[in-house]
Amino acid sequence: MKLPAPLIAGKLLRRYKRFLADIELVDGSVVTAHTPNTGSMKQCAVAGYHVLISRSDDPKRKLKYTLELIKVGPHWVDTHTQRTNRIVEEALRNDNIASLEGYNVQPEYKFGDSRIDFYLHNEDDKVLLEVKNVTLCRDETTACFPDAVTTRGQKHLRELRSAKEQGYRAIIFFLIQRAEATKFSPADDIDPEYGRLLREVVAAGVEPMAYKTVVNEQENIIGEQIPVVL
Repeated sequence: MKLPAPLIAGKLLRRYKRFLADIELVDGSVVTAHTPNTGSMKQCAVAGYHVLISRSDDPKRKLKYTLELIKVGPHWVDTHTQRTNRIVEEALRNDNIASLEGYNVQPEYKFGDSRIDFYLHNEDDKVLLEVKNVTLCRDETTACFPDAVTTRGQKHLRELRSAKEQGYRAIIFFLIQRAEATKFSPADDIDPEYGRLLREVVAAGVEPMAYKTVVNEQENIIGEQIPVVL
């Protein structure tokens, strides 16, 4: 999907109070940008890293700027989690995800005590798909999730297992924002319970999928699928 334009270059000074980031612009001025990411942003929210931000002139907004991309090494990383599902939805509607072509796509589907990101259905099949945004790498080539303990993520895994037991096809979908990654594994050192549950629900029939994104200063789109190593 297309990113906001034009994007403004800067350098991250600090991220604080979860949703705020101070950015030094090219001219030396400093602005505060909204950070639409509730995670730790481990490896990404590092002082001195180059960033791209957008500006809004909406008078209702308290902050005019939004943090859009952070450059980690040679690659842009999209940390804007409110965009994550839109990227996946665009790929689903364009039939760009293997084995998920030809479905009707319904976002935000109520199931149990949760809202699962997507309900996909056709004449023969019904699918629940939950998306997780991945910005962390355990090593040079292994993307991992989560970057902080996530009880909400654990709950989603249990709901997907329940859906599988009720006859749905159930998928946990990891959207990998790190271009250098060649495989995905759970971050057992950060949230061992999530890793345990992920292995448990996969053994029960929940399907894990991991797809990398292709990110540049103009767009973020679905790229290649990579293996999930449990």
